[in-house]
Amino acid sequence: LGFFSPSISTCFLMGPLKQLKAMFEPKRLVATIVMLLFLVLTLCAVFWWNKKGLAVLFCILQFLAMTWYSLSYIPFARDAVIKCFSSCL
Repeated sequence: LGFFSPSISTCFLMGPLKQLKAMFEPKRLVATIVMLLFLVLTLCAVFWWNKKGLAVLFCILQFLAMTWYSLSYIPFARDAVIKCFSSCL
């Protein structure tokens, strides 16, 4: 459940209300929704569907969403990642 550890650490630094407001700012909204979606899907895959492989896949996707979310706090980091991947392709 990768969503909780970074959110709790930034919640400690920023405070819970400021963290929640920051999570739902327009530039982070999609990443926040994707993180929460994959968190729920991970829990469903483990506890309800009993699909371990699917749970691992959802954990990886959750980690990628959290990384994208975290990059939004670093100025121009998302642009740099996009440029790097576009130049590699």
